[in-house]
Amino acid sequence: MKVIVDMDVCKDHGQCVFAAPEVFQINEDGHLVYVAEPDESLRDAVEEAADVCPLQAITIED
Repeated sequence: MKVIVDMDVCKDHGQCVFAAPEVFQINEDGHLVYVAEPDESLRDAVEEAADVCPLQAITIED
């Protein structure tokens, strides 16, 4: 699984961090950082993160 965040769309709302904290984090500068190829066991959490993103900036590729 590959996670793609369109950083031109993302406004660092952080909803993804709550849904999948193992994959998405807000760094000390207040910007989103993420694991681009997380373990498959995290798929449900990553899909939830993509669903709750208010700007729909997260996509998942297999």
